[in-house]
Amino acid sequence: MATLFPVTTTGSWSRSPELLDALRKRHAGQIGEEEFAERADEAVLESLRLQVDAGVDIVTDGEQRRDNFYSFVAGKLDGARLMSMRDLLEHMPDPAFFEKVMEESDVVPEQINNAIAVDKLSLKGPGLAVDEAAFLLRHTDKPVKVALPGPYHLTRSGWSQALSADAYPTREDLASDVVAILRQELETLRDAGVAFVQFDEPSLSEIVYSAQTAGTFY
Repeated sequence: MATLFPVTTTGSWSRSPELLDALRKRHAGQIGEEEFAERADEAVLESLRLQVDAGVDIVTDGEQRRDNFYSFVAGKLDGARLMSMRDLLEHMPDPAFFEKVMEESDVVPEQINNAIAVDKLSLKGPGLAVDEAAFLLRHTDKPVKVALPGPYHLTRSGWSQALSADAYPTREDLASDVVAILRQELETLRDAGVAFVQFDEPSLSEIVYSAQTAGTFY
């Protein structure tokens, strides 16, 4: 009998100081992918154990391997470059205004990264989160959910007039490829046995609540 009100998580799970340290060292080239994967595997299994102990019905891997919920795609896509908000400031039409917006939002520009489209996008490997899902599926018999950044957020955060226009003259051009990649990812995850895929669109709140900044970032 199906659970009437199944319990799940939003997707992300707090990462330990040790894992955050490993993430920083991986970005700095101080540890390799194999060593990082070992630490991330342990973190995923601990996250899974805690979810099972709490009675969660639909489990996730906690996004433990990602630097954040959306910029991780830079490592999965050809044509995308990981850039900090500080790096992007010089390419914005009004850097002073955008820096003010970040200050008011309590954002540290050096700590927020975006996957910027600098060429036509294509998958490097089997998918954006296929490897994450495969590991989790091997370690649980519960239904698995994978959280992915939604098409609006990836397009909004990934397009820059100065850096993207040669490959994608408009945001709409980029959106067409982003939607195609996410559709392919959805089908691949479905075929792999993933029960649920959650698309996150937090930046839509800016459209509703912040008419002044909507559409002005890049």
